[in-house]
Amino acid sequence: MLFNSIDFALFLPIFFIGYWFITNKNLRLQNLFVVIASYFFYGWWDWRFLSLLFISTLTDYIIGLLLVKQKTHIKRKILLITSIVVNLGILGFFKYYNFFIENFVTLFSFFGKNIQVQSLHIILPIGISFYTFQTLSYCIDIYRNKFEPTKDFIAFAAFVSFFPQLVAGPIERAKNLLPQFYKKRIFNPVKAVDGMRQILWGLFKKMVIADNCAEYVNLIFNNSADYGGSTLLIGAIFFAFQIYGDFSGYSDIAIGTARLFGIDLMRNFAFPYFSRDIAEFWRRWHISLTSWFRDYVYIPLGGSQQSLFITLRNIFIIFLLSGFWHGANWTFIAWGTLNALYFIPLLILKRNRKNIETVAHNRNLPSWKEFLGMVTTFGITLFAWIFFRAENITHAFDFIAGIFSKSLFTLPNFPGLFDAFVLMLLITIFIIVEWLGRNHSYAIAGVGYVQKKWVRWGIYYIITMAIFFFAGKEQQFIYFQF
Repeated sequence: MLFNSIDFALFLPIFFIGYWFITNKNLRLQNLFVVIASYFFYGWWDWRFLSLLFISTLTDYIIGLLLVKQKTHIKRKILLITSIVVNLGILGFFKYYNFFIENFVTLFSFFGKNIQVQSLHIILPIGISFYTFQTLSYCIDIYRNKFEPTKDFIAFAAFVSFFPQLVAGPIERAKNLLPQFYKKRIFNPVKAVDGMRQILWGLFKKMVIADNCAEYVNLIFNNSADYGGSTLLIGAIFFAFQIYGDFSGYSDIAIGTARLFGIDLMRNFAFPYFSRDIAEFWRRWHISLTSWFRDYVYIPLGGSQQSLFITLRNIFIIFLLSGFWHGANWTFIAWGTLNALYFIPLLILKRNRKNIETVAHNRNLPSWKEFLGMVTTFGITLFAWIFFRAENITHAFDFIAGIFSKSLFTLPNFPGLFDAFVLMLLITIFIIVEWLGRNHSYAIAGVGYVQKKWVRWGIYYIITMAIFFFAGKEQQFIYFQF
């Protein structure tokens, strides 16, 4: 069920009524309603994969209870390994089985050995990478004695399946989300209005920016051999804004929707395209995944507390894993490798923690140094995004070669050029609004502090009209495939 669909527009008010007016007198009943509605939301796409969600939930619920009862280190480790094997085993089969089989066959054929191994027609369950990491972190935290397991299975099932963030995050930690299902929620109109405001901005990002960009991205990337360098560059720029508008738009809608029901989800994006270096970018992009790899992979491996060689190794591991997490394709691994190579010079020069505060803090405009840093960071990120979007490594290199050809200095020429110009104007306005709101949790959060009611509602009206007039063709969220 897409957030930007009629189905969800009908589902949300029905859930709202059931949540606040029918089940709100009994916490356990309200949590059960959350679970049932969330399973309905997920099953709307394909009910067959509800069993995987339930297996993952039940496995980690039981292991969590067993972990706290075991005193010996070896038994606790066996239980943790069981959780890891079950969760990553399911994820690995559905997401990576054919990838490994195909590369296994290719490797042996390179040495003159022809092996016949049958690949399978496997449908990837949406959101499996997100809820797998969420339940896995629950058991890891219990194993580390950082969190007490819950005995309330319904609350735990609500934590895992909570529909706003189920299929594309944020990847929540048990210590933040699970306790919110222990206590009675009271409707807060201020929080609800703020949630609706964030939903509105998320819909603008998705429907106006991302979906319109997607049409040109698909046209240009799918026919890249037919276009010159200037057109290919425009395609790459549009993809950068497509993936940002699409994914951060989903996060905004998820966080805003949760706030309607008295639930606070973690922030997942913090204006990453205003970053002055790649380290800052990764502190601001997909924060829930970046922090997950930091806490559960990077730090356990030694982080940056050991030799430079070990630190560099750890950096490569988390970026490669991040790339591989996104999909079973060498393009994602290349994307992860590139970002590691971008990051390493900052680490060696000990400049990776330099830009912590928001850019141009307490100022309207950035300095020339900050502006140059933002442009450079966006440029190298844009270059890496080409690998992320390309069909394969060869396609990525051909696309890049096309950009850096003589045709880069020719006028772009592709169908719908005038509409693309209008889209560029919309993106420019979008960037300005994001810049003005960069000190808030989302771009238009500050509208809530405007005293004049007619100004507030005027802004809401303009954004709503923009969604109606400029909404692109409905596109599935990019991160559903991950």
